[in-house]
Amino acid sequence: MSEAREQILATIRRGLQRGPLAGERREQLEARLAQPPRNLIPARAALPPAEQVELFVTLALAAAATVERVADLAAVPAAVVAFLSREGLPTDLVLAPDPDLTALPWDGQPTLHIERRAAVDGDKTCVASAFAGIAETGTLMLLSGPHSPTTLNFLPDTHIVVLRANRIVGAYEDAWSRLRERGQGMPRTVNWITGPSRSADIEQTIQLGAHGPLRLHIVLADP
Repeated sequence: MSEAREQILATIRRGLQRGPLAGERREQLEARLAQPPRNLIPARAALPPAEQVELFVTLALAAAATVERVADLAAVPAAVVAFLSREGLPTDLVLAPDPDLTALPWDGQPTLHIERRAAVDGDKTCVASAFAGIAETGTLMLLSGPHSPTTLNFLPDTHIVVLRANRIVGAYEDAWSRLRERGQGMPRTVNWITGPSRSADIEQTIQLGAHGPLRLHIVLADP
């Protein structure tokens, strides 16, 4: 454990007026972490896989995202170019350094200028991949890590996210289960994204792009 993390935990313990857990309470905590209980699951997401995909698309569109379905991952680069053309957007983009994304046939799209890195202030468009999609709310689950820098989710005006259709689950609890089952531990950050950034702080009027991307475009690839 890092010194900084230990300092944070020590501050929390002082606020709770107790020391580190021990004995039975520690055993109870470790048991809960080993087998986390599942929370309430909405009935609307208890659907066959194909219907979960349709529900995800419906709710993502309702949240002001745009969605394009493609036959497979190889079709993603052409779909990205078509989207940028339709929206009249520049063809410079930042690509997440994810091996699954960088292996796609981007070279077949000569109009694109691609940089494979984390996003920085001033970047206009990025392409990232989602770990999962949640049918019950049309939400994307993105994990932080070397191959998926969190800055990609917040800094560019246009956020293009690639999602495999077979990564769509019914409920949030199902997504957490998939994350635990991968056996790599928890990432530093899990971002849940439903539609583009928005705020109604000013006169209760919805403003898109208030604290993050103005556009969210999901490229949904069939297996």
